[in-house]
Amino acid sequence: MRSSLLLLFILFTGIIFCAESPDSTRSRLVANATFSIETNGFSPIPAFSLGKPAVSASISLAKGRFSFDPTLAYGLDMKPWYLDSWLHYLIIDRPVFKLRTGLNFSNFFTTTMTSGGEILQGVRYWTGELAGIYCFSQNSNVTLRYWTDNGQDHGTLTGHFLSLSGEKSGMRIGDHFECSAYAQLFYISYNGPNDGLFISPRIAFSAKDVNITIFGQFNQPIITDITPYPGFMWSVGLAYSFK
Repeated sequence: MRSSLLLLFILFTGIIFCAESPDSTRSRLVANATFSIETNGFSPIPAFSLGKPAVSASISLAKGRFSFDPTLAYGLDMKPWYLDSWLHYLIIDRPVFKLRTGLNFSNFFTTTMTSGGEILQGVRYWTGELAGIYCFSQNSNVTLRYWTDNGQDHGTLTGHFLSLSGEKSGMRIGDHFECSAYAQLFYISYNGPNDGLFISPRIAFSAKDVNITIFGQFNQPIITDITPYPGFMWSVGLAYSFK
């Protein structure tokens, strides 16, 4: 725990020493939001899913190098699933390369059956992030991301998440449609039998000048000791964005 807290301290104090001079052209507040519904809720780490349909709302408020990116997710039965509250900062912000750090306080909710009925319990996590993003073009990039997760309640997970992902967006399909593709190879190492290497691709289709997107996401373990074995998972969904 102490080593994880030290890492979080290093990530944010590094801002003071590594940040470049502010860019006045990015001083205005930029806001957008996305609402989505999918057949199987995938968590931010796709190895862990809700296992049933879910709805979520994500908001991004960015000004200069800072952004606040919360997400609220529910099952279709309107039971809360998770709440993220990411605060991000761009240490390096160049057209070709970006280095980002972040801190997240989140809550995950589970339902426990007792003799008196269902009990909804929320468990708390602190997460620190360091991510490097290399941009081949405006619509194509590769990201190397590391998270340290620290459960704050008894029985919660603590460990590490490392991923390598690539994204290509804006691919034209005829004159009216676009396609984007995303693939993520990630490794998780958590306390207990919760280690593994996974691959998770995602593909999305949208019409030009329309903020509605149809997407499909998959997750396949390559090697893992998670019990029960998670196996192949998939989900399709619909998203609407406000910009």
